[in-house]
Amino acid sequence: MLPIAISTLTICGIEELPAQSTRKVSHVLSLLDPDLPELQSFVAYEAHERTTLRFHDIITPQDGRVHPTEAHVAEILDFGAKLRESAIKRQEGHLLVHCHMGISRSTAAMLSLMAQVEPEEGEDALFARLRTIRPQAWPNSVMIGFADAQLKRGGKLTAALRRHYAHQLEAQPRYRQWMADLGRGAEVAMAG
Repeated sequence: MLPIAISTLTICGIEELPAQSTRKVSHVLSLLDPDLPELQSFVAYEAHERTTLRFHDIITPQDGRVHPTEAHVAEILDFGAKLRESAIKRQEGHLLVHCHMGISRSTAAMLSLMAQVEPEEGEDALFARLRTIRPQAWPNSVMIGFADAQLKRGGKLTAALRRHYAHQLEAQPRYRQWMADLGRGAEVAMAG
């Protein structure tokens, strides 16, 4: 991700945040549930820039829960644009994107940022790189759909997401039942 002068990419969950405090994180994108209290983990971090967005990790609207929206994904891409604008001020950087478990919202956000900064990169290659960063990645399909539209990828990110899900179900068969139990059966079905 040289165009935005970020040399290290990390995805994690809340429980993993303390272990990241010694890794010279320069930028953080936090994707949290709306009712979660402010996290204290970042007090131990060196100076960094942090953006927090609050919505639930769901793929169908539910009463009392905040569904991911086009506006949320636009804010993620705005975060990416600001990283690019600030690139001249640094030699390198470490971007940490996290959500509750580091599996769905954060991986969708990171994939969106990678697709934004490398518009010529093939979609399957982007998902393969995402798996090297976070092997357990199961990106939120709603977020990927919005990113696909906003980045004008013409449905190619969503098609690659289907192949990614199929890869993940083969690599981690427990995901089939786990995602179904979480109300994400539609994503399991996307894998074919």
